[in-house]
Amino acid sequence: MKRDLYFSKPIMNAAGLLGFAPDFRSLGDFGSLNRFGAFVTNPISLRPRLPAAHPALIEFPGGFLLHSGLPNPGLPAVLKKHEARWNRADMPIIVHLMADRPEETMRMVQMLEGIENVMAVELGFAPLLSDDIILLNLEMCAGEIPLIFSLPTEQVLSLGPRLMQDGAAAISISCPRGALMSDKNELTTGRLYGRSLFPRSLELVHSAAMIGIPIIGAGGVWTQQDAADMLSAGAMAVEMDASLWAPREADTSHLTHLPFLH
Repeated sequence: MKRDLYFSKPIMNAAGLLGFAPDFRSLGDFGSLNRFGAFVTNPISLRPRLPAAHPALIEFPGGFLLHSGLPNPGLPAVLKKHEARWNRADMPIIVHLMADRPEETMRMVQMLEGIENVMAVELGFAPLLSDDIILLNLEMCAGEIPLIFSLPTEQVLSLGPRLMQDGAAAISISCPRGALMSDKNELTTGRLYGRSLFPRSLELVHSAAMIGIPIIGAGGVWTQQDAADMLSAGAMAVEMDASLWAPREADTSHLTHLPFLH
């Protein structure tokens, strides 16, 4: 039986922010995970993935760039360690899978089908991955678990309607990417976070909702009012990102303890 994608509360974390299983820590302006309608895991690949050779966090006005390599121990190891915690959690789990290889994605989705508290799978993709590969993921992975496709802004409006037509449950907005020069004068690419991203994200949510895409908003959502504005613009739910690390200011000084930065 296909599971429903339903949020009792329309707020959750974005992938890559809070680990692989819920931890009911304080989240500043957002209180705690008790206020969330779902928990989204860190990105998970089929096989273990090491941190980037030169991880970096580089600030810019209005935010920061994070280059980590998306390290993770691989889905079998994640399940061994966290499956029981997922099933005991007081909220549904959305497992974020790195979906660049459809055959591997299909294997991972099949591994998750027997876990009762997994409400959905969110599929994330490498930059510039072709529409055909993304559509093939949908064709190969469609089943009882709802599929959320995390797309860059460039593909939300162009590819989103086709994915919904073919059976996707929703579209989410993936973290935008950019490049900055490091303190060693090396060009560094990575994911962008910060309040400066919010106006573009809000406009995209509105545009997607206007053409009937069930859209999960994300990008620069820093306060409860930001989240409320996205819901008013038509988002079915909102993913919080780096505001959960720095809930009141775009201050990254406390993030230097992240293990993949050393």
